Parts: sequence; C-alpha cells; structure tokens
Amino acid sequence: MADEIITGLDVGSSHIRIVIGQLVPDGEGKNELNIIGAVSVPAEGVHKGSISSMEDAVSSVSKALERAERMTGMPVNNAWISIAGHNILVQESRGVIGVSRQDGEIKEEDVERVIEAARTVATPSNYEILHVMPKSFTVDGQRGIKDPVGMNGIRLEVDAVIIQTLTSQIKNLTKSIYRTGLEIDDLVFAPLATAEAVLTSRQKELGVCVVDIGASSTTVVVFEEGDILHTAVLPVGGDHITNDIAIGLRTSLDVAEKVKIAVGHAVPGYVSKKDQFALDEFGSSENELVKTYFISEIIEARAEEIFEAVDDELRKIDRSGMLPVGVVLTGGGMKLAGMVEVAKRVMRLPAVVGAPVGVSSVIDEVNDPAYATAVGLAIWGYSIKSVSKKRFNINLKGLGQVSDQLRKWLKALIP
Repeated sequence: MADEIITGLDVGSSHIRIVIGQLVPDGEGKNELNIIGAVSVPAEGVHKGSISSMEDAVSSVSKALERAERMTGMPVNNAWISIAGHNILVQESRGVIGVSRQDGEIKEEDVERVIEAARTVATPSNYEILHVMPKSFTVDGQRGIKDPVGMNGIRLEVDAVIIQTLTSQIKNLTKSIYRTGLEIDDLVFAPLATAEAVLTSRQKELGVCVVDIGASSTTVVVFEEGDILHTAVLPVGGDHITNDIAIGLRTSLDVAEKVKIAVGHAVPGYVSKKDQFALDEFGSSENELVKTYFISEIIEARAEEIFEAVDDELRKIDRSGMLPVGVVLTGGGMKLAGMVEVAKRVMRLPAVVGAPVGVSSVIDEVNDPAYATAVGLAIWGYSIKSVSKKRFNINLKGLGQVSDQLRKWLKALIP
C-alpha cells in the first residue's frame, strides 16, 4: 500500500473540500497516513446537503479536483465521498439466523449472513441503505458480544444501526461526481467520517458526542462502548447565524457573513459594550455604527438554540449531561469564538474542538475543524483498505455495502 494515495471528498452546502492522504512508512515497518493536500472551494449547486444544480455542482467539484491535483502534483482518480442532509434516516434493526455448521462453531460467513438479515428492515420504497453498523451480537441468549467468530451456538442475533437516505439523493450525488471523471470508492455518512477523524477508540469506548456544525445543518453522533448509540441531523447551522445577523442589521447576507467572521463572538461577556464598527467597512451602503456586543448577543442566541437541540438528542437516549468524555466539536461553525464556552454551559459537559488523530501532516488546514469530515473520509478509506488486506473485521463489516448493492446502477450513470 506504500505510495498509494487516498482521497476524501466532502460535498458540503457551503464548500467542497478535498483532502489527499499518502501512505508512507512510519519507520517501524508499517504505513501511516500522511496528508499531503487539502483544498476548499465555494460550493455551488448544493443545498442542504443535496444536489440542487448538477451543472454547478460538477463545476465546483471539478475546480476542487484541479486545485488538489495542482497542489500535490498527483492525479486524483477516485475518492471516498461524504453524504449527509436532512433526508437521512437512522433506525435500529435486529437480524437473526441459525448457525450453519453442525458443530455450532460461528464462522465469518455466519456473521455476514446475520448482518445481511439485519438489512431486511422496512425501508421506504424511495430510500437506499448506506450503512449497516453492528452494535452487538447475541449467541443463544448471551448478549453484549462484540465478536462472535469462533464461539459456539445455535442461534446468532445482531443489533444494528441502519443508515439510509433517498435514492434520488444518492443518484444525483454520484452522477455529479462521475461527470467530473472521478471514480467513487464509496459513499460515507458524513458524521461517521468526522468521528473517524477526531475520536480515539478509547473516547468511543467511554462515551462521547461529536457535534459537526455545518452551513445548513448540524450533525450529531454519540458513541458508547465503542459503538454508535445515536445519530441525528438537525436543520440548523452556521448559515442561520448569518441570517440572524442580516435580519438584525437589516443588511445583506454577504455583509452579515463578513461581520460574523470579522467581529463575531458567541459570548457577549467577552466583548466590550463600548466596541463598535461602521457597517460600510464590510461593503454595506449604510454607514451606521453597530455595537459589537449586539452582534455577540445575536450569535449567542442561535448558538444556544443549536446546543439545546443537541442536548435534546442526548436526552432521548438518557445521556444529557452524562457522557464521560463530553462533546467534541467540529465543522466550519466552530470557527466562531466562544462556541466551546456556550456548548459547555448549555450541555453541562466538557467540550473541546476536535483535532485529527492518527494522521501526520505539515498542512495547516488539516487542523481546521471545517476539514474534519474530509480528513475523516481519507482515514476511513485507509482503515477499510488496511483491514481488507488483513482479517475479517466486525466493526467495518457492512460499512461498504453501498458499493456492492448500488455499484451496478451507479456505473450506468457514467457518461
């Protein structure tokens, strides 16, 4: 796998981000993922995680690919692609089978069959399954088994999380990607990729919540005992803060975005009530003076709403204020100063901005929370490819199912 490159392509509502990782020797006879390229371009043709204009989306992805290839000096032929949005459905499922061998020993084939059995959930006719994620297995009534291979039993069960989305969303996204000339390694639910970038296995074991604040939505994924406990997509994000500022100042979204980036702070207590700025400094035709404290109050109100919504999700699973590791925050929305403090106060949990784990790089963008999903996609691809060259792995089984199930008709979309 040495010298092989792995590419993560995050298709967001505000930006298209590409991260390119290269496998390099780590000095101990193993390979590690070194991020050698990271680019971002404004996203056009993407609205709330879905393709709204194929021509614009193709153009945006093509621009990002050109920049990535120019930056690294290497061709990008295939990538792991993020998929998210408000159409995602997450539900619990259970699969049950009889162990096939007469001696009752559970083999890898049995695990594959029981995971496949878990896929037979009541899926809406216009939806496709993205991932089947095993949480735990049960052998003859003995619950909480992580890896049943090699055990003996008659009845094998699995509790799994099924992640699915609209068939049209998958088709439109994949068609847009294929039209750029790029091959798709697989589609990955964005919060899972993000978690792959910023969480350690110990954090997943102890209990942690990853909150990714994007432009149009906020995604939540909770891990406990190494497995996904809960995930949700909330229809509020950084753009809503911009909208609030635009309404408060009676100005355009472009001016509001510039104000947010330049003087925004989510904690009014950290801002002097005397500080002010002229609105025309940010391209407005109005030259009125605005207090920075007023902007901070607007931001705080929406930030509180976001984290209260996240806390509501934790309350659904009886984890409000009850996660040992706390909250790891990522996404472009975390560039706003003071967001961590608001998260701690509202959710009553420790909170930090996530940083990539398990990768090396000299590129500053890798540590930008807005790049967490793209970095996670590269790590995801590295993990899948590493495991595929080794032994069967329970935790990753079922995660690449979308390739096997949809690849035939996805290929038919290639122009």
